[in-house]
Amino acid sequence: MTAAQLAEELEVSVRTVYRDVEALSAAGIPLYGDAGHAGGYRLLDGYRTRLTGLTADEAEALFLAGAPGPAAELGLGSVLAAAQLKVRAALPPELRAHADRISGRFHLDAPGWYADAEEAPYLPAVADAVWNSRVLNVLYRRWAEPTDVQRRLEPYGLVLKAGRWYVVAGPGPRTFRVDQILQLTASDDEFTRPDGFDLAAYWTAYQRDFHDRLYRGEALVRLAPGMRLPRAVNCRTDEDGWAVARVRIESVEHAHGEFLRLGTDIEVLQPPELRECIARTVAQLARRYAKLA
Repeated sequence: MTAAQLAEELEVSVRTVYRDVEALSAAGIPLYGDAGHAGGYRLLDGYRTRLTGLTADEAEALFLAGAPGPAAELGLGSVLAAAQLKVRAALPPELRAHADRISGRFHLDAPGWYADAEEAPYLPAVADAVWNSRVLNVLYRRWAEPTDVQRRLEPYGLVLKAGRWYVVAGPGPRTFRVDQILQLTASDDEFTRPDGFDLAAYWTAYQRDFHDRLYRGEALVRLAPGMRLPRAVNCRTDEDGWAVARVRIESVEHAHGEFLRLGTDIEVLQPPELRECIARTVAQLARRYAKLA
């Protein structure tokens, strides 16, 4: 077939055909072209795709990438299992042994230890809308008043973060927690995904912006030898062997609870209001427990 015929058949541009042919040839697919009036692209007779070209590392990575928990939440648990069985059956014996070893030695469990599992009953419906570019009308619960609001979403993609699902949706785009969707109505209206939208790049930028907005304050603290604290910078060691560091904090109230959990392994030096707040709490605790002595 010629590039023009392929473009028409696949509903893409001729330039896309040229690009994809080059990519396939570079990947080792025996695709070649003949010039001239009767020319065109041809696939070597008898060629079939095979998995025998996988390396041991690639086979291991393939089976490590399959996360059964999230796949099941999306309604794809049985599909993932069937796909893995088919891939395993097609692997040469030595690579099959590598894949089995990975499955037996590594298990992915996304949620944290102390986080309750968030129920997201509308996750499969959201995933279906993401896949088919369908508009969603939802009743969404947010933190600010009014808490329950109607939203029209154009879902671009789903992200699983620390066991919690988020949908990135237009217009905007903006980020919504799937478990906070109270009602959902799937629409027949289709939307056009923005050209060049990169879900991974968006999420990286979103997280960076989230942390920049969240941790606007700063505290100066002393940490006992061996103690480590996230977001600690400009560390130096004082004459007692304690680390003196600056730590980004969300607020005095939040840092108060966070630092109290470290007990005597931390001393707050600045800001004064945080130091005084912790001192008052410690004094109240001392008086309370003194009654029990």
